[in-house]
Amino acid sequence: MDDVNLTLSMLAAVLISNSVVKIIPVAIPAPLVQILLGFLIAGWFNHGMTLNPDLFFYLFLPPLLFLDGWRISKESLIRDRIGILVLAFILVFLTVFGLGHVLHWLIPAMPLPVAFALAAIVSPTDPVAVSAITRRVPLPPRLQALLEGESLFNDASGLVAFRLAVALALGGSFSITSASQNFLWLTLAGLVVGVVTTRALLFLRNLFVRRWGEEPGPEVLFSLLLPFASYFLAEQMEASGILAAVAAGVTMSYAELSGNALAATRMQRKTVWDTLQLSLNGMMFVLLGEQLPAIFRGAVQVVQETGHHNPAWLLVYAVAMCTTLILLRFLCVYAYLWLRRGLSLLGLHHDAETAQANPRLVLVLSIAGVRGAVTLAGVMTLPLTLADGSPFPARDLAIFLASVVIIVSLLTASLALPPIMKRVSFPALRRRQEQEERAEQAVRHASAQSVAQTLNELIAHNPESSGARYTAMADRVLSNIAHSPQEEGGEQGLAEQALEKDMQIRAIHAARDAVYTLARTHQISDEIARERVRLLDLIELRMS
Repeated sequence: MDDVNLTLSMLAAVLISNSVVKIIPVAIPAPLVQILLGFLIAGWFNHGMTLNPDLFFYLFLPPLLFLDGWRISKESLIRDRIGILVLAFILVFLTVFGLGHVLHWLIPAMPLPVAFALAAIVSPTDPVAVSAITRRVPLPPRLQALLEGESLFNDASGLVAFRLAVALALGGSFSITSASQNFLWLTLAGLVVGVVTTRALLFLRNLFVRRWGEEPGPEVLFSLLLPFASYFLAEQMEASGILAAVAAGVTMSYAELSGNALAATRMQRKTVWDTLQLSLNGMMFVLLGEQLPAIFRGAVQVVQETGHHNPAWLLVYAVAMCTTLILLRFLCVYAYLWLRRGLSLLGLHHDAETAQANPRLVLVLSIAGVRGAVTLAGVMTLPLTLADGSPFPARDLAIFLASVVIIVSLLTASLALPPIMKRVSFPALRRRQEQEERAEQAVRHASAQSVAQTLNELIAHNPESSGARYTAMADRVLSNIAHSPQEEGGEQGLAEQALEKDMQIRAIHAARDAVYTLARTHQISDEIARERVRLLDLIELRMS
């Protein structure tokens, strides 16, 4: 019963934290408030929650990464693919190698494989935490998209590197050939399993829906189970379940562009997934705060075993670790932007934003690499014992240092990003505005064509009726779709109301098809398509 009460308290803490950050005048990110509330919960219950690390990893990460893959802008992934790959793979491997050796040199009691594992698990960044920090000083869309794309893939690369390092720490042998083959299998097989599993399940589900009809509730539940199915099958094949969940989300986003789902299904699905994302992300940070007292006690004991009896050495380790992370990130980002700028000057590559990059922008990208849910979930899966049954070396210290990195990165970003961003000038971007205008024009054109066709049919089938009345009906329909509803013209009979409703539904469907067509042909981003479709869905549901 205590565990049930503790879980409910954690959910309540998530709710309270989101209210607190809106009430207080100071811009404090919700994750920091959640960590503090988790710490208070640990004191209230006088003990921490005992977690099965594998179960914790399995329940939290697949849906979160699936949702990231589902909602990330595919246009941004393609446009910034080089930068994303540099940050998500090259930077991760530099971090594992560089930070791992720094940690082993600084803490001799931490074996090199364990240091590599710790460096790998603090590599992934968390865009949710960044957006929480910058809610009052928002990041430019392209910069936010770059961070989200990086996070989507460095979650996978960091966790794969973490898995390899843990296997080495447990007594496995290491060779570059074997590690490369293992990495390729984990990566490629994970991606393939995610895509194939999702497409197969969507195909079967569509067959069922076409035969027996669609209900929003079961469709929402189906979407909730997809990431777990992909993750489970990939893990059974000894591939990366994390990458499978990401690939499943990306596949789901492309399937969504077919527009087959009902408006009610899309609206309910969005609400449920938003709630799940809020709950899982929040609970992870509350759980971090709840585990902190026990983590700190274990870390102090490990430090004492190294010959340092002053717990202040924990602070030294943490500062050195955070400084190394920011420095490595700064150097990698600076080198990448310098190379892109050089190519631009040589005429081999043109990018207005890259050409205007400056050290402050590099600093923003470096500080915005906030660690969060994935780091916490991953580090909690460190084994309790080695293969021979002896305790896993420096486990508590590794968990403590990873936790400190999360907290320090949140604090650093929340304090440093707003003033830095006020002094950074970003080139004006018209691409999103142009795409929004293109989507709006498509909605107006498609709905007008549909209404004109319906109007002609009505007049042709009812020549004795008043054409002016049908025209007024058409004007109201087009006005509603343009989000400026007009008053109904006089009293309408049931038959006329039914005609107007049919006209409006046909116009909405035509407009929605036009938006999806633009998205499928890459004339607008899927993010803008979702926004437009959501507005049309709201109009349709308002009529029902």
